[in-house]
Amino acid sequence: MVKLLVDDKEIEVKKGTTLLKACLENEIYIPNLCYLEEMEESVASCRMCFIAIEGEEKPVTSCTVKVTDNMIVRTDTPAVRRLQRSAFRLLLSTHHVDCRNCPANKRCELQRIAKLLKVGLKQKKLEQILKDTAIDESHPCLDYFPNRCVLCGKCIYVCQKQNGKAVITFAKRGFDTVVSFYGAGDLSAIPCGACNSCVEICPVGAITKKA
Repeated sequence: MVKLLVDDKEIEVKKGTTLLKACLENEIYIPNLCYLEEMEESVASCRMCFIAIEGEEKPVTSCTVKVTDNMIVRTDTPAVRRLQRSAFRLLLSTHHVDCRNCPANKRCELQRIAKLLKVGLKQKKLEQILKDTAIDESHPCLDYFPNRCVLCGKCIYVCQKQNGKAVITFAKRGFDTVVSFYGAGDLSAIPCGACNSCVEICPVGAITKKA
């Protein structure tokens, strides 16, 4: 076991545990969107889980760092919060904020992060740029909302784990990147009507079952 100090709280976790997991297991919340405990390697794509480690020059992503004995960590330094707020505001500039009509309302990870960082969900300083397609209805059982999606990749991972192969994948590049149901497998071979893994894991309600 390894002992470390996080925000002046001493915690003890198994050797080899990531800092993010160690904190979350001890009720120390760190903003995150792409982290899944069962993933062997963290993708670190959301750039939200920054923390500061004593002795390190700059904040680091907590999902990619393993705990060490006597490590001293701060989750709320000005530098950490500055990086988190910058990443969050950029994310919101491409996010269609319509909480009232979103199935993730009241359980949305963006709402939780916004509250912690004291950042409004509707941004005024950055121009909002949304994708042309509001809803992708091409899947026989699911609807996909590109302008809600935060590209965390959780749906792709759980689809692969649940069914042995994924019929969800990332498509296109850069700003145009979306989750796609084609090119990753045969839809007819996957019981999407009975498997709601991708719907349940989505932190922002970007994938929903057809009404």
